Amino acid sequence: MGGGRFTSADWGTYSSTKVTGKSTAEVFTSSKIDADLDPKGVTIRESRDSDDNPQSNAIIVGVDVTGSMGMIADAMVRKGCATLVTEIYDRKPVSDPHVMFMGIGDVKFDRAPLQVTQFEADIRIADQLTKIYLEGGGGGNSSESYTFPWYFAAMHTSIDCFEKRGKKGYLFTAGDEEVPAVLKAEEVEKFLGYKPETDFTAADLLTIVSRQYEVFHLMVEQGSHYRSHGDRVKRSWENLLGQRAIPLADHTKLSEVIVSIIQAIEGEDKATIAASWDGSTAVVVNKAINGLTSTDASGDIVTL
Repeated sequence: MGGGRFTSADWGTYSSTKVTGKSTAEVFTSSKIDADLDPKGVTIRESRDSDDNPQSNAIIVGVDVTGSMGMIADAMVRKGCATLVTEIYDRKPVSDPHVMFMGIGDVKFDRAPLQVTQFEADIRIADQLTKIYLEGGGGGNSSESYTFPWYFAAMHTSIDCFEKRGKKGYLFTAGDEEVPAVLKAEEVEKFLGYKPETDFTAADLLTIVSRQYEVFHLMVEQGSHYRSHGDRVKRSWENLLGQRAIPLADHTKLSEVIVSIIQAIEGEDKATIAASWDGSTAVVVNKAINGLTSTDASGDIVTL
């Protein structure tokens, strides 16, 4: 998937007819998982080069939809989609973005702990996002299933940027709780329809998915769990991801932070990136990317 191109005209029409003046419940109308977004039985989600996007780059954005975290998807569809794609077009850290959204819940408590769109390159990015079921669930276990997208991306995506050009895609998750300890084989079976031979720790899944994706988690500081247990959340993610555990002070700036992370990983100067944004956005971006590191060809950590 991934034909067509995102245009301001298409976004203007879509936004004015589907989003502007509507409540969250009027935008996100699904009362259960949409069949198009159900991962059960999905063999592969593909990001393929095309005439419209000859040098495609896969970008996955997984957002927590438990409790009050539906605010992230809501902000994304009102402004974030357009910002994400148009800023990548304008700033050109990578070419021809193909965007997949994922809705993240909790495999232990929710009916729809993982929802997956197609990789899209045009206004279908927004259209698919609004199909996500804002279940609003979760549980009292201090984590959501943030590593389930890692499993799906590792096992069920095929991306030309990596397979043709050896260029990793980007995978971002966003939420306000800690790292889940383990993804159990029976949980995979329940929601994907088959049972792997083993359980997977978060570290296991990070190793697997990092073979073809640059992986980041954005810690949503406005979330109720983070406000109560921020030190614990921060420590949990930093122990796993190091400086790729990203503080997100304002969830409405998620797209700007994602674009800025991609710019930094692709070699642009962090101070210059932060200064390129206006006002409060520059402050949020600077906090997010200030300590960001990458790895060189030998796997050694490099300060950007």
